[in-house]
Amino acid sequence: MVAIAAQFTAEAYPQVHRNASFKVPGPEDVKHFRSFLDDDEVLEAPKGDDEALVSFNQDWMNKYRGQSNLVLLPKSTEKVSKIMKYCNEQKLAVVPQGGNTDLVGASVPVFDEIILSLKQMNKIREFDPVSGAFKCDAGVVMKDAHQFLRDNDHIFPLDLPSRNACQVGGVVSTNAGGLNLLRYGSLHGNVLGLEVVLPNGEIISNIDALRKDNTGYDLKQLFIGAEGTIGVITGVSILAAAKPKAFNNVFIGLESFDVVQTLFVKAKKELSEILSAFEFMDKGSIKCTIEYLKDMPFLLKNEHNFYVLIETSGSNQDHDSEKLNTFIQSALDEKLISEAKVSANMDEYNTIWTWRKSVPPACNSYGGMYKYDMSLKLKDLYSVSEAVTKRLDAAGLIGDAPKPIVASVGYGHVGDGNIHLNIAVREFTKQIEDLLEPFVYEYIQSKKGSISAEHGVGFHKHGHLHYCRSEIEIRFMKEIKKHYDPNAILNPYKYV
Repeated sequence: MVAIAAQFTAEAYPQVHRNASFKVPGPEDVKHFRSFLDDDEVLEAPKGDDEALVSFNQDWMNKYRGQSNLVLLPKSTEKVSKIMKYCNEQKLAVVPQGGNTDLVGASVPVFDEIILSLKQMNKIREFDPVSGAFKCDAGVVMKDAHQFLRDNDHIFPLDLPSRNACQVGGVVSTNAGGLNLLRYGSLHGNVLGLEVVLPNGEIISNIDALRKDNTGYDLKQLFIGAEGTIGVITGVSILAAAKPKAFNNVFIGLESFDVVQTLFVKAKKELSEILSAFEFMDKGSIKCTIEYLKDMPFLLKNEHNFYVLIETSGSNQDHDSEKLNTFIQSALDEKLISEAKVSANMDEYNTIWTWRKSVPPACNSYGGMYKYDMSLKLKDLYSVSEAVTKRLDAAGLIGDAPKPIVASVGYGHVGDGNIHLNIAVREFTKQIEDLLEPFVYEYIQSKKGSISAEHGVGFHKHGHLHYCRSEIEIRFMKEIKKHYDPNAILNPYKYV
């Protein structure tokens, strides 16, 4: 990957001004934090060293970069509470941060906000194999949650390409969707309870909640997807699913998005209860990935306009394999698909998933990426990618160096109507951004879609909610923010 240092967000977006009511963190504040935090729970940047905390200040896409000189890494909810109480009293702005794999600039500062990292709160608290209730600290890395549950014959009901770095609290805070929403649903349905520290330091917890509890407002739902703007999630209780005994997948080449839709309808009918993922990738995204995975032979013999990955998971390997093979043969006979590669064992199963999961890092490997994450009706899903690519190509920006754009590609989750539009670039430029925005948002609005399907709003999309939310909805959101965080210290300049 070509590593580039992002321009400071405050310089790249001079129209965004620092809230003058916020105190600049100083030595007296650090002294206070050190009075109850251990040495390894406080990181300070040496004066004049802009690079010391760059891994905390800069986002995964190398697009946004804050200027914080102070990172706090508390090891308990009680310490988070003390931090937030003091920051609220002193009007010190705070940015909660998980694995920093966020894709909309939500997890890094804009100016000099204190970074509150949850990475040292990484303990699994409890697991009930009867009910499937799994409780853990917010900082538990998703791959560790997956491994623990696999060892206990269960699975975490969410999977992401960033599972090796993202944290459970972070994915809940952003309401991540992932690769298996088709089978297991969203986090709004799977999270049983949360432990949250409010901006004033108060701790609100229903982490011991039952699956059915009809006593008043379901407050946890406010914090799922709130991106750390009204509270810091420190603990999560989530419903783990029983681990399937059989996993199968197939990688398919086909020639049009109309056929992708037809195949999806057929898969729902014929694979029904064992269908767990239906992913699509366009030709451009696979070209980038072939270059990125240059030492790995591609799965299919021929080039196609679109590719689909179908996964099944069930309780009987022979039954599921037969069902999948019958489905594929029928699709070949109907000339819906051109060729297919079915996994014959777990190594091949994992290899097939590698081609899908490697698309985002492949796009980002050229230096940077403009990334959009949208929901649309299935019939309109790929049209936004076509419209954007046509617009950028007409401007003469896509091609070999010195043109700034390497590729404009589309891929995503057909099962939940979610497309990811990635514009892989050698450099970020104002010209490209002006061509993309507000064009992308206006297009989505015209199709009655959502400008954020699963990545959130963050800094990237703040101020753009009116493209898919009504005036009264936005007013309610602002009132909720004001109620929970009257001093507006928690993750400022983001969301609403």
